[in-house]
Amino acid sequence: PKGFRDVVDLTHVFSPSLPVYPGYKPLQIRPRFTIARDGFADNEMTFDEHTGTHIDAPSHFVAGAVPADRIPVDRLIAPLVVISITARAAKDPDTLVSVDDLLRWEKQHGRMPAGALVAMRSGWDAWAANVDRFLNRDATGTMHAPGFSEQAARFLVTERDIAAVGVDTLSLDAASAQKFVAHLAILGAGKYGVELMANLGSVPP
Repeated sequence: PKGFRDVVDLTHVFSPSLPVYPGYKPLQIRPRFTIARDGFADNEMTFDEHTGTHIDAPSHFVAGAVPADRIPVDRLIAPLVVISITARAAKDPDTLVSVDDLLRWEKQHGRMPAGALVAMRSGWDAWAANVDRFLNRDATGTMHAPGFSEQAARFLVTERDIAAVGVDTLSLDAASAQKFVAHLAILGAGKYGVELMANLGSVPP
């Protein structure tokens, strides 16, 4: 389209090797028809709806809230804001996107545009092919990966006009979180989340 120099795919290839949240089964693919036998190819796929790069609709955490099919389509096309915490995340997997991170981005790039998708770039997508490294469990089985702080999530939904929040991990909250504070702040405000994003390092901040 006119005005675009590049198109970057921010999703992971949907495959059985993708990391999934504990308690979920990886994607299962069963061939049902083949070209050699049936003249056409077709697979049956079984997966949890929160597998791969996907949307968390408000109804994921809020009873009676908007499901994915009722998110207005104009909110699904959004200017992208990339908050990079890769250097911190490499040293501290429990680090969180803070309000200071958001304000630092604005100091450099100007106020976040209305209707933006604000994405955390932690560098975690580099580990998607290595499930153990991606889940990063400690000796007790607790996972460790970055996410949004409750304060940053609340700031985005009260002080800025965003459409959504995204992460390159499995959860809007830190993986070690005991409570889903970022999910509740974001989805509770009628915004949506995008989890397991890829290639955020390939787009401008």
